[in-house]
Amino acid sequence: MNGNRTAGADDLGEPLVLRSAGTPSRVVSLVPSLTEAIEATVPGLLVGATDYCTHPAGLDVTRIGGSKFPRVADVLALAPDLVVANVEENRAEDVASLRANGIPVWVTAAPDSVLAALGSVRRLLGTALGAPEPPWLFEAVGAWLLTEPVRATAIVPVWRRPWVVLGRDTFAGDVLRRLGVANAFAGHPDRYPRPPLAELTALLGNGKADLVVLPDEPYAFSAADGPDAFPGAACVPVSGRLLTWYGPSLVEARDTLAAALRS
Repeated sequence: MNGNRTAGADDLGEPLVLRSAGTPSRVVSLVPSLTEAIEATVPGLLVGATDYCTHPAGLDVTRIGGSKFPRVADVLALAPDLVVANVEENRAEDVASLRANGIPVWVTAAPDSVLAALGSVRRLLGTALGAPEPPWLFEAVGAWLLTEPVRATAIVPVWRRPWVVLGRDTFAGDVLRRLGVANAFAGHPDRYPRPPLAELTALLGNGKADLVVLPDEPYAFSAADGPDAFPGAACVPVSGRLLTWYGPSLVEARDTLAAALRS
């Protein structure tokens, strides 16, 4: 098609071929943290987002279903000139379907650290969207440069029934490590192991883990749902957004999470 241009390549090395000479003006995001990052940087650019894109508050765009099962037909009906996805949060078949229908898709990698995540966001905003680097991104990088000495080791469940915990090379694991909290499953071969509850309680019993960090997403752990499985253990409820999202929330995340962990 006349006017097509290549605007770099996404995190997986897939060239982004845009259908016009300008920057995208109608974007659909399938990733909650990237929805917040895009809206905070280029307000009004988004025309669609998932049901789980809860920030920024009051975001008024068409909802297209969940991250894992978006309604592809609804995305196509919005006629976006770019869809933003993530290799871990979204299904490859949905990305392939969108591309088969002529929709450019920028896929981000599953970051293994805070700085890798922010680098990925910088490329999305600058290369794919043609936006100048926002002040919040500079502030977030500065906030997370320091890594504190380890003072505790945590089990970090992200799901229950079955139990799923943070394993090796995860963004959230690096967030905690920079705050001085090691991940009890950092050496596991899987990024998201599924250990039996007995194994988790044994780690707490033998002193190989000191606490349990319970984010409220993706599983909605709460005071009544989570600590009951670890009687006598130190359980720390935290905001899942602050622990797992990489966007403007990272500016405040360090101080808020550090305070929660200290308590």
